[in-house]
Formats: sequence, structure tokens, C-alpha cells
Amino acid sequence: MASSDSEIAKEFRFFRVYKDGRVELFEPDCEKVPPSDDPTTGVRSKDVVISSEPPVSARIFIPYEAQNPNQKKLPLLFYVHGGGFCRRSAFGPRYHNFCSVVSAQANAIVVSVEYGLFPDRPIPACYEDSWAALNWVASHAGGNGPEPWLNDHAHFGRVFIGGGSAGGNIAHTLAFRVGSIGLPCVKVVGVIMVHPFFGGTSPEEDELWLYMCPTNGGLQDPRLKPPAEDLARLGCERVLIFVAEKDFLKPVAMNYYEDLKKSGWKGTVELVETHGEGHSFYFDNLKCEKAVELINKFVSFVTQL
Repeated sequence: MASSDSEIAKEFRFFRVYKDGRVELFEPDCEKVPPSDDPTTGVRSKDVVISSEPPVSARIFIPYEAQNPNQKKLPLLFYVHGGGFCRRSAFGPRYHNFCSVVSAQANAIVVSVEYGLFPDRPIPACYEDSWAALNWVASHAGGNGPEPWLNDHAHFGRVFIGGGSAGGNIAHTLAFRVGSIGLPCVKVVGVIMVHPFFGGTSPEEDELWLYMCPTNGGLQDPRLKPPAEDLARLGCERVLIFVAEKDFLKPVAMNYYEDLKKSGWKGTVELVETHGEGHSFYFDNLKCEKAVELINKFVSFVTQL
């Protein structure tokens, strides 16, 4: 008879669980790249510690134009990476490169949060860490926060929240909290969700999220399936949702779009579909035609006045 340390109790898309409680992730720790000064775009980046306990940090990107003493304050994008709530990092090359491109093209500051992941820190750590980081950003609105780049260059009347996949889901929860709890001295103009995750894709996907969140509220948990009253309280004026034709998450993003329109929320929502592509395709090559189209639309949403 196999010992309990080798018997598999459950197996999900990203990991398996053994009967002794051990969790084995299928994808090893992702590669990380250091912050840098990009000679091509002129974007500079640095890492900051937001909290040591729990551990929360972020990578900040600032465009070349910020070095101009006559430059007006810049919009700020608070970005939340994806990875199924258990993988990937804000410091990985795919998110570093994406945020650098957006910072350069939108002439915006980007704050990319590094939040806690399952299994070391089960859900809701991802939501709480991201909320703590967003409040840390807001603490600079008076010009006396701990990070000079934000004090000197960020326009806190033009803040955006964005994220992809799991990060899109977290972005929704942040926007709901802004609308229901508030974010002092900050105006969140818009929210961008790229191929966002929500409940209802399949029983397997729902069970995966519920397993990673031991304190879940079941299939109707508002973070998994946002109710109309939560959607109506999103704390922003505009929402942009990207879907991809071949993405298995497309149906739940479409449902979110339709539910948001019917919720009574007073803002404007736009849906953009990329034909012939799958989930998070743009990370494969940020310079391919359809990735460029997605990034251009993403950027125009931030720069729109």
C-alpha cells in the first residue's frame, strides 16, 4: 500500500495535492529579471517593499518624459499580474516587458504589484496584498509618501487599475472596494481587464479557485461570481474588457460585460475581442500584429481624456 506522502488526493490544472496535505506545483518558480533602465524606451524601473509582514512588494516603471522638469504629472496604472493565483511574478520577464511597453507608450507610471500566491499564501492573500499595495500608492497623493517617483510625478486624479487573467479578477475586486470603501484623495478613472477569470467557466475551474480559498463563500462567492449590487458599485468611470476568440475564459468575461451593463452602474464599458487567438496570447510576442493592436487599445484607454 502506498504511503500517504505519495498518494494523490486531488489533481488540478496547476498543481496536485497529496493525502498528507503537500502541494506540488506543476510549473517551477518562474524566472525573474531585475529592474533596469531600458535604453530602447527610456523607461526606468525599481523595486519597492510595501510590507514585510505579510510580504508585499512592487515594481515601479517610470517613462523617460518624467525626467523633463516641465513635464506635467503623469497618469498611474496599478497593474496586477496573472497566473492562476498560484504562479508567476510581477518580476518575471513577461510582465516586466509588458509594463515597460505600456509605460513608454502611455507616458504613464506603472506600479506592478507582487502579491502572495497559493499554496504558501492561500486566497484571499492576493486580494488583500493588492489592496494594501493600492492603498500604499494612494498614500502618496499628498506628496509626502515614501516613494519620490510617485510623490513627484504621479497624477492621482488619473489612476487606472489593470490586470490580466487572475489579475483581471483581482482588478474587479479592487474596483469594487474603491467604490464601497473609498480610496482617499485618489480618483480611479478606469479599470482594464484582459482575459479575466471569473467563476462559471467549468466545474473544474470553480473547484480550483474554491480549493485555493479555504475561507470561500461557495460558488456564489462575490469574488468568483460578482453580484449585480457589487458591479453597480465599481469605483471608476470606465471599464475596458478584452476577450480572445479561442480563450476558454471568454464566456465568463462576456457574462461580466453583460451583467455590468445591466447592474445599474453609471459608467461606460467597452468590450474588445481578438479573433483567432487564445488566452494571454499577447505575451508570446508583444510585437506581433494582434498584440500591438491590443496594447494600442490598452494604451489609448489610459491616455484618453
